[in-house]
Amino acid sequence: MGVVVQTDFAWPDTGVERGVIEAAGHTLVTGNPAPAASEQIERLIADHDPQAIMTCWAEISARAILAPTALRMVQRIGVGLDNIAVAAATARGAWVANVPDYCVNEVSDHAVALLLDWARGTVALDRDVKAGGWNPAGAKLRRVSDLTIGIVGYGRIGRRTAAKLQAFGCRLLVHDRKALVADGDVESLSLEGLLAGSDAIILHVPLTTATHHLIDAPRLALMRPGAFLINVSRGPLVDNDALLAALQSGRLSGAGLDVVEGEPKPPRALIERPDVIFTPHVAFSSDASLIELRRRSAEEVVRVLAGERPHHPCNRPVERT
Repeated sequence: MGVVVQTDFAWPDTGVERGVIEAAGHTLVTGNPAPAASEQIERLIADHDPQAIMTCWAEISARAILAPTALRMVQRIGVGLDNIAVAAATARGAWVANVPDYCVNEVSDHAVALLLDWARGTVALDRDVKAGGWNPAGAKLRRVSDLTIGIVGYGRIGRRTAAKLQAFGCRLLVHDRKALVADGDVESLSLEGLLAGSDAIILHVPLTTATHHLIDAPRLALMRPGAFLINVSRGPLVDNDALLAALQSGRLSGAGLDVVEGEPKPPRALIERPDVIFTPHVAFSSDASLIELRRRSAEEVVRVLAGERPHHPCNRPVERT
């Protein structure tokens, strides 16, 4: 039976994964909870010669993928693939798979929560009251139903966010890089048109070479004065320096960031701003979503090691000869 290496994990233990893997007769080897440096991950994989690799945040480099003698798959315990050398896996005939829909509700909930906080000021007002303030006349709050919200990326999560915001009566603008959106409940625009027409922008796009620094200084300059930016996808979608400059100049009224370039040690200049709401990359998380993610990731590994196709393949491996 096979050896499976789980490089890292963002929860207290690996009991769920181990239960599924070992029940199928395989051996699970785990690294440290926090993702190690790429060189350490490569050494871990080379030492244990696995048939499958599972990774949460750790980088799975081309060298790591080439090390095992009979690698069958790399499973992302999550959605994004920016930490996996997919081309290298494809070239050596190994599947790459993810769990694309386990946290649709959680991430869309988180995006809406950040939007509502900006509109109704809950975090800022709480901080002020706890510091001894009591100034209701100074509150600058917004009627949510009057807002125009731009959603960049209209896949599973973008559509769920839109459905939730429709209940608040918001006007919704959407942009999707893959296709013109045909949905009567939203207005489909170019990215530039969306940025210029929105009171708040929510990012729901993957990180690729094409989307790195998607929101940069020229695009921030297109946004309405006083607009709010929400990123619950990947930190490098946004240029930190450009965002900081837009906040300092007053071009933006604030930002809600669950992800940020440089995490887990983002720039202090951003963290310390009272107009930026930070959460530590937890938009995906809930008791239910984490159990589902871990179980389904392990089940994909078992499926592939049994000679089957994964349910959620992210590549088309070169056939083994």
